[in-house]
Amino acid sequence: MTQSVSPSDRTPGADSIWWHVYPLGACGAPIRDGDRTQVPRLRMLINWLDYAAELGTTGLLLGPIFDSATHGYDTLDYLCIDPRLGSVEDFDALVEACHAHGMNIMLDGVFSHVSDQYQPLRAVLEAGKDPVSGTLNSPDAPLFHIDWESDGGPYPWFFEGNPDLVRFDHTNARVKDFVQQVMEYWCARGIDGWRLDAAYSVPTEFWADVCDRVRASYPDTFFLGEVIHGDYPAFVRDSHVDTVTQYELWKAIWSSITDKNFFELDWTLKRHGEFLETIIAQTFVGNHDTTRISSLLGADGGLVAQAIIMTLGGTPSIYYGDEQGFTGVKEDRQFGDDAVRPPLPASPGELLGFGHATYEALSSLVWLRRKRPWLTRALTTTVAVANTSYSYRSCAPDDDSTFVDVQLSIDEAGTAHALILDEAGHTLWQK
Repeated sequence: MTQSVSPSDRTPGADSIWWHVYPLGACGAPIRDGDRTQVPRLRMLINWLDYAAELGTTGLLLGPIFDSATHGYDTLDYLCIDPRLGSVEDFDALVEACHAHGMNIMLDGVFSHVSDQYQPLRAVLEAGKDPVSGTLNSPDAPLFHIDWESDGGPYPWFFEGNPDLVRFDHTNARVKDFVQQVMEYWCARGIDGWRLDAAYSVPTEFWADVCDRVRASYPDTFFLGEVIHGDYPAFVRDSHVDTVTQYELWKAIWSSITDKNFFELDWTLKRHGEFLETIIAQTFVGNHDTTRISSLLGADGGLVAQAIIMTLGGTPSIYYGDEQGFTGVKEDRQFGDDAVRPPLPASPGELLGFGHATYEALSSLVWLRRKRPWLTRALTTTVAVANTSYSYRSCAPDDDSTFVDVQLSIDEAGTAHALILDEAGHTLWQK
């Protein structure tokens, strides 16, 4: 059993290695059948914390856990644990267990939009406008982005074309107050950070104000913004978040291997290095919105992708199941995310064993990184690049005599390989 540690001994957010879990899926909750029975499924994750700590991860990054209509990103109540996952007492037990394992815990904050069944929104639409004065009858009306002059009646603005997801009006001061209240409520219950879902869709000045307010009371809170593409450092600067999701690197890693074109990865690593001058981006090769890396590259290819992540500057995350070589293809259709959000067994001891070798290989990579904490801020230079081979060196930011060398290759069958060497040229890891 992992020994208890003081919260002050836990790794800061930027230096964490996160185990990213989608709770509704991992805990086997019913997603769409309407079953709202309260079941303490969230406690199941406590059974997995030894496993996550032995893997080498130092933080638990949770997908949505608040009461929602279906998949978690359609929130119904921001101050209530989804009954399909349990109660606030179950959540408190998970927080306590994470901290006892020396692990931070980060929650997914879906503050871009709400469910179309969100009760305050329904009340606003039902209250409507005074037909004579045109005054909105509900004081909560300014919270939501609604076109009251639409020909077909009040028309809520939807998030990215999804009619079940309605946008907050982020220009309204009350929305800032509300999001601050929610964040501080859960910070008071012991969480260490927030993933800001669809952060790219919200004005940066909104995030800047909210993050500054929350830090005034909880100065160590870590903020991760979901940003797909664009000027990552500018977003961090303007929004006052700590970091953003490095989707450019995610894409370059797998497509460089599938297309046998390491020039793409080389170009992206140069850009990644520029980012590292001002931010420490969150790096990953899989999450709840992407096809499993083992489906893209095979189990061994997935480990090569993880080797790249673990030898670059950044704040890495491992999506639950990737350490076992789970497969799953995200499809552009209704329910197309289900395959990449599967249930876990009740405890690691119930895994069938097929992924044990993958787990051991990835664990050795994570611990390689843990023994070299300077890799969070490593400076990477290209040694050699060709279509099917690539070598780079990642150095400590203040000591170019401290480094790892990484040699990547793709054989004629399309299989990727990786070799990691220390300063003396000794093999640290190989696949």
